[in-house]
Amino acid sequence: MPIKKAGLKAMRQDKKRKKRNQKVKNNIKELRTSFRKAIEAKDKKKAEEISKKLIKAYDKASQHKYIKKNTAARKKSRLMKKLNQLTKKG
Repeated sequence: MPIKKAGLKAMRQDKKRKKRNQKVKNNIKELRTSFRKAIEAKDKKKAEEISKKLIKAYDKASQHKYIKKNTAARKKSRLMKKLNQLTKKG
């Protein structure tokens, strides 16, 4: 435990930030799993709908520095690659 007031305040801020970060990352994780399930089920319409939400979530997360910009770009690229493979087959 910190002794100084500033240290205590920093701990409180860290808790709040951690909670916020986890909320955003959990939302992305849920969207990613539902996208993967839609791809496995070969449900093109549902996969496209979820991909739009997921891309928006990645953009917002990188904009607010929850994830790095290049990480978001890489994940979006892989997401679109999977979606395009599904549309080519179907």
